Amino acid sequence: MSLTQFLPTPSDRMGILWSLLALENCVILEYGPAGTTHFSIGLFHELGENQQNRLFTTHMSEDDVVMGDVTRLEKAILEIDQNFAPKVIFVVASSVAAVIGTDIKGVCSYMQERVRARLIAFDQGGFRGDYCAGVMETGKLLAQEVALENPEVQENKVNLLGFSMGSYRAASDYRQLTYLLERAFGFQIGACLCGESNIDAVEQMGGARLNLVLREEGLAAAKILKSRFGTPIVTGCPYGYQGTLDWLEKIAEKTGCPIEPAFRSELVEKIQGAAQYPMYVRMLKQDQARAVLVGEYHTICGIGRFLQELGISVEVSLCTHSSKLIGKPSEQVVFSSREKERLDILHQKHRCLILADDASRCVCPADNTIFRISMPVIRGAQIASHLPLMGIEGADQMLEWVEEYLQTLR
Repeated sequence: MSLTQFLPTPSDRMGILWSLLALENCVILEYGPAGTTHFSIGLFHELGENQQNRLFTTHMSEDDVVMGDVTRLEKAILEIDQNFAPKVIFVVASSVAAVIGTDIKGVCSYMQERVRARLIAFDQGGFRGDYCAGVMETGKLLAQEVALENPEVQENKVNLLGFSMGSYRAASDYRQLTYLLERAFGFQIGACLCGESNIDAVEQMGGARLNLVLREEGLAAAKILKSRFGTPIVTGCPYGYQGTLDWLEKIAEKTGCPIEPAFRSELVEKIQGAAQYPMYVRMLKQDQARAVLVGEYHTICGIGRFLQELGISVEVSLCTHSSKLIGKPSEQVVFSSREKERLDILHQKHRCLILADDASRCVCPADNTIFRISMPVIRGAQIASHLPLMGIEGADQMLEWVEEYLQTLR
């Protein structure tokens, strides 16, 4: 970690919290100082998550820290169970609780017999990596501990794994994925780890027909579910027209269900139209059209491939999180933990299409064409829920961005 001018990369604790908040029928209790939780709530509002009175803090006094007293935590668990009657209470260690070595799992173990809700502990505390590690750990624990042993078989349902509400336009992408699966196969989304889902769906996720792993963070959970239930796995994200068709064809191959013919024809028509775009770019004498991407690994890789299909050269791709969970990272992607290094690179770019976060938007010269594709959001707010980055609608939107950029080069 280095000096940060804007917002640091969120920790594993933050990834855990925003993943759990995406699930209904549960309550999250953070054991730590109230200020720590209040800071988190501000970020979750920015992500568009509705806590619905499901995120609580115990508060934590100086005596609690010095003496290691967990009385507040015990009382909070009892109060939540009595007043809210959730199916599950997730007890999450704050950074302070992790530093002093509070045995969160031990407390949950002996308190379990005193409450009706199931108690599940997270003791990471923000010291085991960035938010990607938190998203991964949440998925693993839910797949191992919450998914029931004998679920109802659901042949028309698939699970989404590795989904992160910390991604820009996450809610929009979820709706686009729902549309694609329904239109192409008549499939519905069962459980989404961790997006717009609920504990009931997670309990039954072992009965789904297929697990779709959107990001590397979901692969560990997918392997657990394959081991427990034999559920097959498809990996990848649908970015761009061709990328969306490739993704759907992998699902068709794995399930034996063909893509609905009319929908496939519509998508092929989109692909054929986009195939003419490189010629259009050359006709405009804009063969030097260049793009710079800043964001999460799967996003910049997927969008980068689509831009190259359109005849736009990707000059640099900067990933804003760690590469630890990525098996074989692309050599074309630059990973840097130092914010200043990324900003210095961007400060030198001119007349490029910049698809990035707000920190990047603040330092890029004015002759660039800039659009937001990643967190954090510093200026304004993330409001629209109908503008995905994935799928057909996402590709449509990016095609408009490219057209706007090309007009500036004339």
